Amino acid sequence: GGLGRSFARECASHGQNLILVTRTGSKLRGLKEKLEKTYGVDVEIYSADLSVEEERRKLFDYTIFNHMIVENLINNAGFGNANAYLETPWELQKNMVDINVVALMHLSHLYGNEMKKRRKGRILNVASVAAFSAGPYMSVYYASKAFVFSLSQAMYEELKGYGVSVTALCPGPTGTNFENTAGLTNSKMFKVFGVEKADSVVKRGYKGMMRGK
Repeated sequence: GGLGRSFARECASHGQNLILVTRTGSKLRGLKEKLEKTYGVDVEIYSADLSVEEERRKLFDYTIFNHMIVENLINNAGFGNANAYLETPWELQKNMVDINVVALMHLSHLYGNEMKKRRKGRILNVASVAAFSAGPYMSVYYASKAFVFSLSQAMYEELKGYGVSVTALCPGPTGTNFENTAGLTNSKMFKVFGVEKADSVVKRGYKGMMRGK
């Protein structure tokens, strides 16, 4: 989506080869061709449902088997939903936690251990300003981002002595498709506080990650 595409462009513009993970690989063929042509990088598209543990392990095994060294891991996958907690289907809430929290934990654990062995690497976890307060009618989303922020801070402290940095990016309302999928098109949050462009959010996040902040 918005932030993911922007991160892909930003990394490619700095000459970094990419592994883009998506549920539907066909949607990214055009982006792959454009980035390879524009920046002269290699772009690999891997199709996986990151909410499924087996598929996350297959992704990791695939990169290891093909000798792909993941120097920078960007955990960007996630979604939200605007509705009362008890009126939201349990399956949707669980899937949100599986994507926003468990997938991020698992990939950070898998690739973080590889980085620790090499004593080099960077992890960027996309949290949110939602991490700093409770969120009535978006309770699970806000809670998931608070988890991401807390975990990222703890991992940063644990790994900084091994040459590995962990960065939490906490954007506010951003111009992606998030507000549509989360049902926030008419939300005061997007109308009152303004919307920042995805590219500007990503540039600051990328810079922070590369500096090990």
